[in-house]
Amino acid sequence: QVQLVESGGGLMQAGGSLRLSCASSGRTFSIYVVGWFRQAPGKEREFVTAISWSGGWTRYGDSVKGRFTISRDNAMNTVYLQMNSLKPEDTAVYYCAAATSRRWSANVSEYNVWGQGTQVTISS
Repeated sequence: QVQLVESGGGLMQAGGSLRLSCASSGRTFSIYVVGWFRQAPGKEREFVTAISWSGGWTRYGDSVKGRFTISRDNAMNTVYLQMNSLKPEDTAVYYCAAATSRRWSANVSEYNVWGQGTQVTISS
């Protein structure tokens, strides 16, 4: 069993930066990949980025490449999402999620543990 808790969301003007955190606890040894997803009202949940639990590889969705960076701390307790050059279209609830399947995936269905989400609102 794994628990994930997101934090760091808030209100920011376009062009600004935010850093989100995803703190993990429980049976973290079972985690293979941690991903960030976002969901705006009326839209499907969208893949943002992912990192292997070991930190060996990362993946990014096309809409955030060059602006967002995923990373982890040295103790592998927390995964971060650094968001720069924020745009109004980045407004969404951001979720971190964990998958135990030993393969990379951008599909929501492949992730079996989810955090509660944190709201990010970008004003123009």
